[in-house]
Amino acid sequence: MRTATMCFSILQGPRFKIHTLVNFWSGNFHSWTRTYSNSSKLHGSIVNGLEGGKSKKWTRRPVTTKAEERAKRIHSSKTSSIRHEVFDGAVSTNATLNINKTEINQFQKIQYYDIQKIIAENKDLANLVTVVAFDIETTGFSRENDGIIEFALQVLQGGENSTFQTLVNPERNITNSHVHGITKNMVDRPGVPRMRELIPILLQYVKSHQKPGGFIMWVAHNSRSFDVPFLLSEFSRCSIELPPNWLFLDTIPLARELMKSEGSKLSKISLQALREYYGIPLIGSAHRAMSDVRSLSLIFQRLTYDLKLTMPGLVERSFLGSDIKKKKS
Repeated sequence: MRTATMCFSILQGPRFKIHTLVNFWSGNFHSWTRTYSNSSKLHGSIVNGLEGGKSKKWTRRPVTTKAEERAKRIHSSKTSSIRHEVFDGAVSTNATLNINKTEINQFQKIQYYDIQKIIAENKDLANLVTVVAFDIETTGFSRENDGIIEFALQVLQGGENSTFQTLVNPERNITNSHVHGITKNMVDRPGVPRMRELIPILLQYVKSHQKPGGFIMWVAHNSRSFDVPFLLSEFSRCSIELPPNWLFLDTIPLARELMKSEGSKLSKISLQALREYYGIPLIGSAHRAMSDVRSLSLIFQRLTYDLKLTMPGLVERSFLGSDIKKKKS
């Protein structure tokens, strides 16, 4: 697989301060994770208790005399009582276990699917969000008939090894090489992964940068209409579920907000227009995934500064993969 791990400082280029997002990208949130950890420990102790109850064994002795038979009846009655107690105890424990499983499932549902609302209402939760700028190049514009041929990302505030990029073999013809410069010969080389081979690597890489119990916010320019639908289609073709703790943010609406703001001289909302507006130099070849990611990482920080956006504000503007599916159905 042709994978290039590159280091790139997000502070490269014009110097500026990141607005109040700094307060959300740093810090900790131990109390929330401690609550979740306690729930897990409780769940584990119940399981162990249940297994211990099931391990008991009961035996009967042969009856040879009337006295022993009478004793047997008494013993049998006691044994039966004990068995009922053990059985009832197992049922009770199992019921408790099921209740806790339900509570945990409900907690996970809240943790993942209602996270936009939760983070918006609780600023401390923003510490659990990892922001990842990404971009893709494709064989065309149809999410059903075309495929991804290049994937690149940068973890903001990710430190070393915060970038990831690779070509992808789409297993189909490439008719738009004039746009991005990627040819079929380039993706057909040995070691260039297919999407079904790349996704597990991508999941592991992102997980390595994810905060414990945290969430990933994928940021791209025109992500709602282009990047995310393509990503969903590729995951679906590979029969892999999109992680439920992934959020997505489109920077085009942010650019529109800036263009409408008082005193703004921004006249277009394309990535190139934003780069020129902020005086950010082009790094690498235009219309290649990593070049666009580098530009977007800097543009995104300037946008959030100018619009005075906090992390909860960004989460309110984000969407889930399921939102795209609902729109298409």
